[in-house]
Amino acid sequence: MDQPDSPSTHQLVTVAHGTRHAPGNEVARELTALAGDLMGVPATTAYVELCEPLLTDVMEAATEPSVVVPLLLSTGFHMSTDIPNAVDRASVPVALAPALGPDPMLARVQVVRLLLAGARPGQDVVMVAAGSRDRAAVADLEQARDHLAAAWAGSVRVAALAGPLPRPVDVVRPGDAVSPYLLAEGFFAGRVRDECYAAGVVAPVLGPHPLIAELVAERARAAVGGAAPVS
Repeated sequence: MDQPDSPSTHQLVTVAHGTRHAPGNEVARELTALAGDLMGVPATTAYVELCEPLLTDVMEAATEPSVVVPLLLSTGFHMSTDIPNAVDRASVPVALAPALGPDPMLARVQVVRLLLAGARPGQDVVMVAAGSRDRAAVADLEQARDHLAAAWAGSVRVAALAGPLPRPVDVVRPGDAVSPYLLAEGFFAGRVRDECYAAGVVAPVLGPHPLIAELVAERARAAVGGAAPVS
């Protein structure tokens, strides 16, 4: 599978996990549209599962060179298996970018969400992720925690809803602020709110923030050799 050599000669395809929560899927579409506008290229949103169009179908139907940017916050099975397998179905040149996270740009958005939710600068924060058993994903979450601690300039602990990291009920203390490490509303966002009942503040999910659209565009450019990844 050949790769295109210029960011201006391909279309942007993003791929989100997908959810049965329609507004959550809309976040991916908004980010994709924003990133496509930044790059000046056609942009399509696809999903791994639970929402159409599926990435496999988009890749099979592609007629122009493309770059695929996963709207995922860490590595894991989708990044290592599902998405590459779907990309391999394409008959045109396709470049595959790494996941969005971990990245300091995401931490900047987390800080914005915390402050808007009423968290105080310096307040103890617990970053809560969906979680994974994948060792690389766990390392990614720990790095994301470090990025948030640097951006927040305060104490940040990490919890997850699944995998080997501790559960929110074991980490969140009264008065803590919670930062969901989630892109969009859906099943996991609801669980974060339910399981972080002791927190003083629970911030919203990252959502379709312009900084994330910039990160999508940078990932796409880097994947086709146009720039270095955001760091």
